Formats: sequence, C-alpha cells, structure tokens
Amino acid sequence: MSYKSFKPENRFLMGPGPSNVNPKVLEAMSKLPLGHLDPQFIELMNDLKSLLKYTFKTENENTFVLSGPGSLGMEMCLVNLIEPGDKVIVCVGGYFGNRMVQIVEKIGGQAVVVKEKWGRAIEPQKLEDVLNVNPDTKIAVFVHAETSTGALSNIKQLSGIAHRKSCIVLADVVTSLGAVDIYVDEWNLDAVYSCSQKGLACTAGMSPVTFSERAVASIKNRKTPIKSWFNDLNLLQGYWNGGAKRIYHHTAPSNQYYGLHEALLILKEEGIENAWRRHKENSAKMISRLKQIGLEPFVPEGERIPNLITVKIPDGIDEAKVRSELLNKHNLEIGAGLGELAGKIWRIGLMGYNSNEKMIDYCINALKDVL
Repeated sequence: MSYKSFKPENRFLMGPGPSNVNPKVLEAMSKLPLGHLDPQFIELMNDLKSLLKYTFKTENENTFVLSGPGSLGMEMCLVNLIEPGDKVIVCVGGYFGNRMVQIVEKIGGQAVVVKEKWGRAIEPQKLEDVLNVNPDTKIAVFVHAETSTGALSNIKQLSGIAHRKSCIVLADVVTSLGAVDIYVDEWNLDAVYSCSQKGLACTAGMSPVTFSERAVASIKNRKTPIKSWFNDLNLLQGYWNGGAKRIYHHTAPSNQYYGLHEALLILKEEGIENAWRRHKENSAKMISRLKQIGLEPFVPEGERIPNLITVKIPDGIDEAKVRSELLNKHNLEIGAGLGELAGKIWRIGLMGYNSNEKMIDYCINALKDVL
C-alpha cells in the first residue's frame, strides 16, 4: 500500500464543535515549535494566563490551559475537588451532566442528581430543594450550556443557591466561553473549565480552567491524595505559576498554544462583550431563517444557547440521510442528537469565527436544497 500526505477537504463546520477557525489562527500554529521551558514559551504562557483571565472575567491566579480536550478539564476539576465519600450534587439535563455523574462515581464521590428534562434549563428551585435535604453536600456541579440539548442554564442563580448552602461551585462552560456572558468572579464560580474549539474559535485539544482561592484552599486541605498525577493542581501550579523558574510537568504542545493565543488575541481585539452580542444577534437571525424553511427550535425561547441551536427533525425525514447529503453535496457538517435526543434533533453551531451572516445564509440554502 502506498501512502501520501493527508489533505482534508474544506468543510463548513456548523455542528456542536469543532468549528472553523480564523486563518490567522492556522498561520500562528504553523510557526516554529519551542521547548516547553524556553523563556519565549514561558512568556507565551504568561500571556495566555492574562488573556484567559480577561475571557473568564476573573482575577484568579490559578487560570491556565490543560493540554487536552474539555473532558480533561471536567475530570481535572472533579478529581482535585472530590475526596472519597464526598457528597456532590450534579445538575443533569443532558448528556454531559450524565458524564459528570460517571466521573464523580469513578473517583469515589457520592453523586446526588438534580434531574431536569432534556432541552430545558436547570430549574433553580430543584437545586435548592435537593440541597435542603442534603445539607452535608460539599460540591454543587452544573453545566452552563448543555451541548447535547441546546439549553442554557442560569448559573449565576444556581451558584448563589449553592453558596448559601456553603457548597463549592463547579461550572462547565465548554460551549459558552467566548460566546455567552460569563462572569467567574462576580458569580462566585469556584472551579470552571472549558474547551478551545467552540466559542474561542481555535482548534480542539486544549482546556482552559480557572480556580478560585476558595477552591484552591479546599484542594490544599484534602485529607487524601489526589487520585491523578497528570491532573494534580499542586503539580500544575509549579509549571504555570512558577514565575521564571518553572517546574517541568509535561511537554506542552507549543503550536497548539500559539493557535489559542492568537484566537484569544482576536477575541480581545473584538471585545468580549461585543462577541457575546454578535452571537446573540446571529442566533436570532438563524432561528428566524430556520422557521422560514419549516424547522422549529427544540429549546423554549429564553433558555437557548445562542451559539448552538437545536431544531426538531420534521416528521418523515431521514435525519442521517440529510446530514450525509449536507456533507457530500455542500461540505456542510451539522450535529446529530445524543442520548435521549438521538434521531430527534439536529444541532447547528454558530460559534466564534462562524458566527456571521454569510454562514447563516450558506447553512439555510444548503438545508433548503437537501430537505
């Protein structure tokens, strides 16, 4: 068998992520690699910390990037905060809330589930009710933007309820960071994780995280060792917070970090509030156009993720065939439903670099042709 260099076809990535990226990001990723302790690379790491603080709306010193996808951020936060036997309330309204439960149980935590209907925001009163009957809860966990359903929860309110019960708060902002309002400090979010390939408009494989002093103190005062070497916050602090003298932790992927740095610079130049506004305005335009061709939103108004729109699949439509034809005829990728919603919805992303009228037009015209 003969082999040749791989050359992917150009795709319009309008699913739940990854999304297309600015050519400037791809150009940045093509620069010469650096060693993970090179003084130039340390300077880049410092810039990344500063840019992420801006993006997260936080002053947390423990704000940095994990060399892995958003799921690594999820596991890293949970494995650092949870000790065996700790009671953890997990708000579950979709596929990724369920994944949190699995990780909590794998590392010996006691998961108590606040169950919400898939496609709806978490009802704050449900969290309060469960906390009232579980006063010994240590941690409250929830997803801001549930990627599997398109539902956006009010994590400011959820955080307030959890803190009144003296819980540490962990928030998943994988799909919302860079595209939806998030104020880590103002909303008292103690541990937060995200990804690089959605609202931040970069390639996949990096997970920004941030930890409050309250979360760090809890981790430092653990009675049992953290059940992971790679994810141990104490070790990562030596690499990210060590000033000029960094302690080797792992070989960081320099070229991926170049790309994230460029993506965050682009976001900073636009202004985070302007980016939030752009995603919201384009979401309204997309929903209006989808309704014109007979596609109805799955999530009620007021609870929708602006950068990830889920629509009901019309009766009699072979949803897999539609997605296949969109890809083969128009090089357009949209997402299928997951879990309970498999075969019932499509997930259409308008994320980062893709959140513009040109992409809306392209998607609507392709859907009209295929449907």
